[in-house]
Amino acid sequence: MSIKVTSVSKTYKNQKALDKVSFSADKGQVIGFLGPNGAGKSTMMKILTGFIKPDEGAVFVDEIDVLQNPLEAQKVIGYLPEHNPLYTDMYVREYLQFQASVFKVDKSKIKSCIEKVGLTSEAHKKINQLSKGYQQRVGLAAAILHNPKVLILDEPTTGLDPNQLVEIRALIKELGKEKTVLFSTHIMQEVEAVCDRVLIIKKGVILIDKKLDELKENHQQIIAVTFDNKIEEQLINRLPNVISYKNNYDNTWSITFESEQDMRPVIFDFAQENSLKILSLNTQNKNLETLFREVTA
Repeated sequence: MSIKVTSVSKTYKNQKALDKVSFSADKGQVIGFLGPNGAGKSTMMKILTGFIKPDEGAVFVDEIDVLQNPLEAQKVIGYLPEHNPLYTDMYVREYLQFQASVFKVDKSKIKSCIEKVGLTSEAHKKINQLSKGYQQRVGLAAAILHNPKVLILDEPTTGLDPNQLVEIRALIKELGKEKTVLFSTHIMQEVEAVCDRVLIIKKGVILIDKKLDELKENHQQIIAVTFDNKIEEQLINRLPNVISYKNNYDNTWSITFESEQDMRPVIFDFAQENSLKILSLNTQNKNLETLFREVTA
């Protein structure tokens, strides 16, 4: 097992950042670590990488006790923190040569690493001459240079343009085939494009830990419909497979169904039976973004 976290808690002064957090991860998984600002994501990542210690709990990476042997654990971890700490007066290759010496990596591997993250055209420049997106690539190159078994990426796509996003997502997905990748992001499409599994944390507590495929199997659908006249709430409640409903304003309702069946024809029949006309109708299946809002609101 590449990552094993058991009952980890951390408190800053009077604020509990993590509250008995437990999860594990195997090789070949890309895990999206989601949560609102202040949920405890960065704290958990810093504990995993040995930068800070928890108040209680156990943390193992590649079967190494991070709390007892942080330096040994760091040898098998690649870490890109939220605020990418670079020596900006160095040239790109110079910086990666320095990183190679720290991890005792053969410097011949730098060239392929630069190519892998798409830095070839910028490798001759000083880091302070690079855009934010390319600086992120330098940080990612440094994180994977020593071929770590576990990658911890905190907001790795910050500052990337749409084309760069596609490239880095593809790289993360490729790295996830042979490594364990845990990365945090606020971009739900990123998680849906790259991840195998999702952890959602709020106020230091993990609320959801599921495979992405399981979340996609959610059969809830929300239909927003506007009728031409007012309608009694009790009639809405009689619709089949209804689990909740809300009168948004005037004659507009949001109705949530639990069904594999497309419920739009049912709404049309319902309108006809009650002498109503449908002025507008929109439907959506619950996606990760909807679930995230519901869970963390």
